[in-house]
Amino acid sequence: MFLWYNNFMKTSRTCIYCHHPLYSLSDGMVKCSSCKKKYSRERANQIIMLIKLFCDDKSALGATKTLGISYTTVLKYYQKFRYLTAEYCEDQYNLYRTQDSQYEEYLYLEKSKRHDKTAIFDSHNFLTFSYGEHVYTLLMPSLGMYKQQFLEDNLAEVYTKEFSKFMRTSKIIKISEHDNAISKFWHYFEQFITTFKGISNEHFPYYLKEAEFKFNTPMEQRMKILEELYFRPIA
Repeated sequence: MFLWYNNFMKTSRTCIYCHHPLYSLSDGMVKCSSCKKKYSRERANQIIMLIKLFCDDKSALGATKTLGISYTTVLKYYQKFRYLTAEYCEDQYNLYRTQDSQYEEYLYLEKSKRHDKTAIFDSHNFLTFSYGEHVYTLLMPSLGMYKQQFLEDNLAEVYTKEFSKFMRTSKIIKISEHDNAISKFWHYFEQFITTFKGISNEHFPYYLKEAEFKFNTPMEQRMKILEELYFRPIA
């Protein structure tokens, strides 16, 4: 599957970080004549293969089986890729956003919790902006921080009813504006997020940005962009 990558990395004469000439070291490593980066071709090859699997929506477990490396190692790299795509999404929005950008609010709750009224406090609330055919997401503060106060004030049921109405409204929007970039992203996100199990509140923002990056970026461009982000020279 990755034979062409292996052959390329073994014979490449230019630095993966700055594309200047490389020279070989006695320990089998290579070093760049310009940026002075020293690295193993095999390690760089492994990272490139992980980037490809990530961009192809291969799960961390699937990548572990494909490459024969530890699950912990794959998770570490996948999380790094999510950090990089989050930064990229911020930069893209700042570059290309327009004054007439539209946005809608969206409430995401795991399907297994949607029949539990009190689970509304476990939901993730985010804004989705559209600019052209692209979207930008902004995660709002967690509702969980208000749960105890609402329970103490006996307002939890009232709050739940109001947000239940909001969720029904969101579904109507997705049906009535089926050609809208925002509603397309919501549908994509619902499909994307169900492939992961047990995402913590701490890591959820990065999975959201991963979905944003992949929705905005054609499959054939994802890998090139992420390679450039990962191997970009540090000033």
